[in-house]
Amino acid sequence: MLTSIKEDIYRNSGNGYKSFSTRLKYVLHPINRYLYYLRRYQAAGRLWKPFWGALLSIRKFRTGVQIPPQTKIGRGLRLLHFGNIVVNPGAVIGDNFNIAQGCLIGNSFIKGVGGVPTIGNNVCMFANSIVVGGVKIGDDVLIAPGAFVNFDVPSNSIVIGNPGQIIKREESPTKKYIVYSVYDFK
Repeated sequence: MLTSIKEDIYRNSGNGYKSFSTRLKYVLHPINRYLYYLRRYQAAGRLWKPFWGALLSIRKFRTGVQIPPQTKIGRGLRLLHFGNIVVNPGAVIGDNFNIAQGCLIGNSFIKGVGGVPTIGNNVCMFANSIVVGGVKIGDDVLIAPGAFVNFDVPSNSIVIGNPGQIIKREESPTKKYIVYSVYDFK
């Protein structure tokens, strides 16, 4: 099994990823199956890409998750809930990323903030939060439910509200939400 898939399973179940039953439950869960197909597509050779791409397209319509295979995603992606997750193919996402339902990571054509986001490590996006434009989200950032972010966010911060406001923290606000970090993966 691909290391990226093992790391994604680890992010969901800890060391239980080693058991066949945990792996089977992971792949049978609809939202995780989307992620499984995405990782398989990204690792596939030219011959297998159409096969994994077709399965990924079917899962996209069934789950409402749209994370294009071209998106650069680090180790340990965790999809928290079903539905309406949309990510721009040009986005760059770091390790240990959590994303919930209703989230959007998109581009912007507005002068000065155009482009797509770059998101650091240990970042959590909660329900209905939006990150748009050529912004940089630092490491250990928590984006609260319903927050709208079209500006750079420093590390160890919380973003709340619409328009978003930054609350700086001394230590990581995502520490308790990043369960089973891929940095602990063995």
